[in-house]
Amino acid sequence: MGLFSVPRAVDTVRPSDYDTLEEIHAASFIAPWSADEQASLNEGPGVTTFVARRVGATSSRRPIGFITVRQAADEGEILTMAVARRQRRSGVGRLLLNAALRHLYAERVTAVFLEVDPSNAAAVNLYAGAGFSVVGERPDYYGSAGGARQKALTMRLTFKQPEFAGLPLGASASCR
Repeated sequence: MGLFSVPRAVDTVRPSDYDTLEEIHAASFIAPWSADEQASLNEGPGVTTFVARRVGATSSRRPIGFITVRQAADEGEILTMAVARRQRRSGVGRLLLNAALRHLYAERVTAVFLEVDPSNAAAVNLYAGAGFSVVGERPDYYGSAGGARQKALTMRLTFKQPEFAGLPLGASASCR
């Protein structure tokens, strides 16, 4: 951490965060999600949003980035991730991604999927650096300012879960 860098913390979204998440998302995507859409999404089963905040005696607890994930059975999906413009390329995205992946792993997810704009080199590199690989494309996935549609890359990360992690405490597995 540099001399003037501010420590950051990640926690789960609070109802008071949604307006700020809307602002961050609007600065990151052509078709942003509203505060109401994000709040409604987070009421759904298996959905969790992690929020990065600056912490310190003089810093606000206002969100500076977020990631929303959904789990269904043993699969997870990164639904969206956005970081405030002034905080980009400072490690906030990696901090959020790590928190989300730790959560999904703890929930016994074996594969995590996402879609990413192939022209967003920073995001593609972040995901590839975390172990994601391209497994396909979705044509006409993203809208652009001019109305044209652009493809998305579909990426997957596979977790190797411990074989006996689902056993109750004190139980033992027998091998034949």
